[in-house]
Amino acid sequence: MTVQYIGVKNLTFYYDEEPVLSDISYEVNSGEFVILTGENGAAKTTLVRATLGLLKPATGEVTIAKTNVLGKPLSIGYIPQQIASYNAGFPSTVLELVQSGRYPRQRWFKRLTKIDHEHVKKALDAVGMWEMRHKRIGELSGGQKQRISLARMFATDPDLFILDEPTTGMDDQSRMEFYQLLRHSAHEHQKSILMITHDHEDIQAFADRHIHLVRKEGTPWRCFHLNS
Repeated sequence: MTVQYIGVKNLTFYYDEEPVLSDISYEVNSGEFVILTGENGAAKTTLVRATLGLLKPATGEVTIAKTNVLGKPLSIGYIPQQIASYNAGFPSTVLELVQSGRYPRQRWFKRLTKIDHEHVKKALDAVGMWEMRHKRIGELSGGQKQRISLARMFATDPDLFILDEPTTGMDDQSRMEFYQLLRHSAHEHQKSILMITHDHEDIQAFADRHIHLVRKEGTPWRCFHLNS
């Protein structure tokens, strides 16, 4: 069974009086890996933020599913671009931070199960940070902090992943392994992925659909759907 997790119809967005996005329609379903591309300044992040309700569109309709494919409440993991801002005094280790993603709401002191620990290791492996699991967060570079933010989101095991340029700072091999993980999560575990990326040439072999924002000179960005 496939469930539509995101449905956007005829969305238009303005910054002040300036039209930025015009008549955007797209959808993202369970079990698929969708990439969103466009030139620098193409309002990709604006579209994602409007989809999530963080920005209010001028017109249009945005629907986010209430439940997942199993009929349980839909969980969303969102990683904005360059989210990591932990300072040098942040007390946690990499492992402790990612493990915190496995604690249910209001159950911070439960013991982690074997499955919890497996999720944490897979999440850290996916972003190439397992070997650095005992490092303090404040000791990491900006790119490494971005990676552990991703790992923590993976550890929470959301139904819908929304990722804004998540592979910044990753080398070629790490990026390919990350794309493989996203495809596996979508196809084998019915996860849904919407990912903003510049690496659309490398990622074509992994993504199911490609949404591209383009515009003619002097007009707002519009949405074109391409086959991956």
